Amino acid sequence: MGSLTEANLKALAGARSYERALGYLDAVSGVEVGDGWVTASVHGTERYEAQLTLDGPGGLAGECDCPYGLEGNFCKHLVALGLTVLAQRESLPRQRRAARERARDLDGWLSALSKDELLAVLREQIDEDQQVRRRLELRAASARGDHATVRARIRDLLDIGPFARYGYVEYADARAYADQAGQAVSAIRALTGSGRAADAITLAREAMRLLAEAVESVDDSDGWLGQIGADLAGAHLDACRAARPDPVELARWLVGHALADLDDGLTDIDPLDYEDVLGGEGMAVLRKSAVEAWRGNRRGLAEKYLMERLAKAGGDVDTVIAVHAADLSPNGHTHLVIARELDTAQRSEEALGWAERGIRETRDLAAVDTALVDYLCDRYARADRLSEALAVRRDHFGARRTLLAYRQLRAAAQAGDCWRTEREGALDLLRADAERRQESPYGGPVLVDALLDDEDIDAAWQAATRTGADDRQWLALADQARAERPADALGVYLRLAEPLTKQTGNPVYEQLVRLLLSIRDCHRRLGTPDEFTAYVTALRTAQKRKRNLMRLMNEHSL
Repeated sequence: MGSLTEANLKALAGARSYERALGYLDAVSGVEVGDGWVTASVHGTERYEAQLTLDGPGGLAGECDCPYGLEGNFCKHLVALGLTVLAQRESLPRQRRAARERARDLDGWLSALSKDELLAVLREQIDEDQQVRRRLELRAASARGDHATVRARIRDLLDIGPFARYGYVEYADARAYADQAGQAVSAIRALTGSGRAADAITLAREAMRLLAEAVESVDDSDGWLGQIGADLAGAHLDACRAARPDPVELARWLVGHALADLDDGLTDIDPLDYEDVLGGEGMAVLRKSAVEAWRGNRRGLAEKYLMERLAKAGGDVDTVIAVHAADLSPNGHTHLVIARELDTAQRSEEALGWAERGIRETRDLAAVDTALVDYLCDRYARADRLSEALAVRRDHFGARRTLLAYRQLRAAAQAGDCWRTEREGALDLLRADAERRQESPYGGPVLVDALLDDEDIDAAWQAATRTGADDRQWLALADQARAERPADALGVYLRLAEPLTKQTGNPVYEQLVRLLLSIRDCHRRLGTPDEFTAYVTALRTAQKRKRNLMRLMNEHSL
């Protein structure tokens, strides 16, 4: 039950529903713990039935028949149930043992019944539960080999009609639809088990197609249909192993299924799982068909993936490289993929050549895959080719003048013991950007960030004063310069604090208190504590209605 935690309950329900659930803890009754699920009644405006699923494919999930829950939401009743179970965690093992004992008792009672008594019980259930009757009718049709009836029933089971509103199955109904679709998998497996594996193959393929069509109209947020798809793929493989179909036809179908991409991986079939069924003849056709498909569409994702999968399985590195080389990305990423494949094959010189080619063929180094730059520079550094590593870093920084690129250039130059000279050229570029007001992704000029990173505080302050800086940079400057330039830092802190006094909220109050602590330190260094006392007194008078702010200030003796 590791998925059942207070944090997960809050994340699923949201803070508001979680808080409201705290008032319903006494309204939970009839808690029943099973294997991977918990149910209970929760008394709200009415009595609602809530169920938590602890081990589903999407982790913790729940269903409740309250109006909010029926819309697919994780409601307060589900949270109340979860919190109740967590509060009783010490008794959970006992409750689970009791559930298992009840199951054993039921099994023992059924085992003691005679055939006629069992039939009477079963017929009673059939009369009372339509779903039970339909399941048994399907199993009976499978057992007697009634292919037409089974096919029609499978089509009914995968039809979204009974669950859809305006042609779409909402989240609240997706689980019920998935449960029904699961019966189709059971029917197909039953065919295989009853010696009709060839029919099972045909119906499994049809069911995959129907499920692929249905999934477009189902909110499968919890991944239930993904599990059904995986089960269908498994049923198809089992049927093929039992029936031993024509390997040539099977190979062509597998390739067609892999390339059709009808279900977006819902029935994720790996053709190599069928190697024992295909044999030598089928595998040869599989490879030939994959090659033909790839040659017809060298940029197709499905074609490339299938070719790469087969080539890797056969240890054919050259084919893997050919697949990637036929569709090189303009930013050098594919060159890097090829280089890594060659490294794995211990062909390091070829790998280096592909990496160098990737840099040469990238038209815009500002858009190059930075991982390719890192790879190439690392290779150069390990080979003691430091000047070449520095040249790559210099060109990359020239095209992409970010703080990270500056740091990487600095590291490469320091390794070659030439950072002082290299630094001036890099800073000239950043100064030119600052004059043109080219800013970093964080808001202010990269020049200021670079100088701060170099711990050149005076130069950073001058650059910020001359070309401008954002609040983040000014705060960093003030923090680093406070010991030597307390008056300058004080001006920054006071300016940053002013707009916060007009805002509310605990995060704002925490920022303001941090600034007040810095302001106090500046006044201490300047020998003007009385000025700080007057400032804080005035601030307290103006902000006295903000209780949380007052509490924080008290905690910090402000």
